[in-house]
Amino acid sequence: MKKIYLSALIVLYMAFIGCGSGGQGELVGIKGKPYKQELPLGMVYIPAGTFIMGQVDQDVTISQFPQNKQVTISAFYMDETEISNSEYKQFVNWVRDSIAISKLGTKAEKYMLKPKGKNANNTVKLIDWKKVGTGKKGLWSDKTLVEDLEKNMYYQGNEKFFNKRELNVEQLRYSYAWIDYRKAADNRGARDPNLNKNGISVTRDNFIIKEEVYIYPDTLVWISDFSYAQNDPMVKGYFSHPAFLNYPVVGVSWKQAKAFSVWRSRFNEAYKASRNLPARLDYDLPTEAQFEYAARGGRVGTSYPWGGPYIRNAKGCLLANFKPGRGNYIDDGGATTVAVKSYFPNDYGLYNMAGNVAEWTSSIYNDVATAYVNTLNPSFDRAVKEGDPDYNKRRVIKGGSWKDIGYFLQNSARAYEYPDSVRSSIGFRCVTPFTGRDITDKPNKNKPY
Repeated sequence: MKKIYLSALIVLYMAFIGCGSGGQGELVGIKGKPYKQELPLGMVYIPAGTFIMGQVDQDVTISQFPQNKQVTISAFYMDETEISNSEYKQFVNWVRDSIAISKLGTKAEKYMLKPKGKNANNTVKLIDWKKVGTGKKGLWSDKTLVEDLEKNMYYQGNEKFFNKRELNVEQLRYSYAWIDYRKAADNRGARDPNLNKNGISVTRDNFIIKEEVYIYPDTLVWISDFSYAQNDPMVKGYFSHPAFLNYPVVGVSWKQAKAFSVWRSRFNEAYKASRNLPARLDYDLPTEAQFEYAARGGRVGTSYPWGGPYIRNAKGCLLANFKPGRGNYIDDGGATTVAVKSYFPNDYGLYNMAGNVAEWTSSIYNDVATAYVNTLNPSFDRAVKEGDPDYNKRRVIKGGSWKDIGYFLQNSARAYEYPDSVRSSIGFRCVTPFTGRDITDKPNKNKPY
């Protein structure tokens, strides 16, 4: 009798809590996975803030009416240095290994993960990167695959030089996809989700943009950028020699820099998924506003990232890597580029926000964009199509480079290049959004978080 009575109570209790979804009839929300804000490796935190973007009022070298605007920038993380040859090589090697395993087919079966558990019936095969490696037991040291790798991945026949085993870099292409949210917003339907305002059928695949990008840096920029200059050693060694591992990668187009940021997002996402952790938000190139805001280091109305109005310090030493004279490249300590952690960082801890290499941004260059971009996280950007006029394809570059005069080192200075252009003086760095409350805030019981 007691057992029947106890069972009845349990049934009534379960029915009661089921009606309230565990919240006794109250709205309690769903339980999410614990999330701890993390500082991405090699990045620094840039706090949210506001600043006057553009030329300062005293800059009469541009015009009598400087194009400036007060804007607000949300918090984000930014690479403390330009992307180095070493870091970009990680991307190149990942693409190289993926292509090699794809071409080897069943012969590379031992380098593939075996689906198990809920993924047992998954037809998509994933690479076991721990086995691929780079050591004596890795893919490229596998004696059973030497002949196949030679045939599939290295130059053959007349393309061989002195019978060397050299990787055929022309096959290194990275395929990826991204969503054009701006286009999706412009075409969302008022009632029917599959119709836009003009009555044209629109489905999700209309906004998924697929790209394939050749990703190896163009090392010939060290010759093509100069007339009658002997830069052959830089062509041969800048990206391949270990002496330049910590130098900024150059010869990378805007499209290649964009592809790198997408790969970096997916690379981190895959790691987090393997450990059932929330993914970090995507990496991207900084907007023009983000770059200028970060370069200023929290200082107001300054000309350069270090804050002062001069390019030399009190001891007469140059504070960045640029072209100080008419042909004096060496006076700042480097004839061309220098290591990514050269000179002092600015107040946010960012190195070489002026000089060394100019840097790609995600923003499209437009002379009058300042007048109509938003005052919150401004950026003039849109998906570029093949038929668009050239002036709509130009991307803003910021920071000045080792071969630029001092003017281009100013925080407000801007220039442009076309997205498929490559230069010995242009590199890049990435940003990723900050999620959560300001990490500089101290816990406060009166704050709603």
